[in-house]
Amino acid sequence: MSGHDTLIARAREAAAKAHAPYSGFHVGAAVEAADGTVVTGANMENACYRLGICAEQSALTAAQHAFGLKNVVRIAVAGGPLQDGAIAGSDVVTPCGGCRQAIYEAAALSGHDVEIVSASASGDSVEVRTISALLPSAFGPDALA
Repeated sequence: MSGHDTLIARAREAAAKAHAPYSGFHVGAAVEAADGTVVTGANMENACYRLGICAEQSALTAAQHAFGLKNVVRIAVAGGPLQDGAIAGSDVVTPCGGCRQAIYEAAALSGHDVEIVSASASGDSVEVRTISALLPSAFGPDALA
């Protein structure tokens, strides 16, 4: 398994633990530190929809606690709709706008153009981009200095 494959597998495992009773769309994220440490998170929906949390935010929170956002170098995101008890779908899952902003914040702290590995539910379809490609002209901490 390549480094991407391992990270995608961890994101897929996290997606299986998502709490998505309203949308049925399960997403998992795996955040990797510079030293290879990996933490995961999954989306957690709430009946008051706006109070839910995305997988990327969940995983970034775990990363802050485990090794600090300043050490984030790569994030894998995977998932899809729940169909017949299994997570399915052939489309890659990419971070939403809010999650892109949160990833950019980590990138600003780490000094790395954080790599985003977006995968389908099966992990067969994969796209790799950097946060600067996903969020060009980002507003970040330097704008507030």
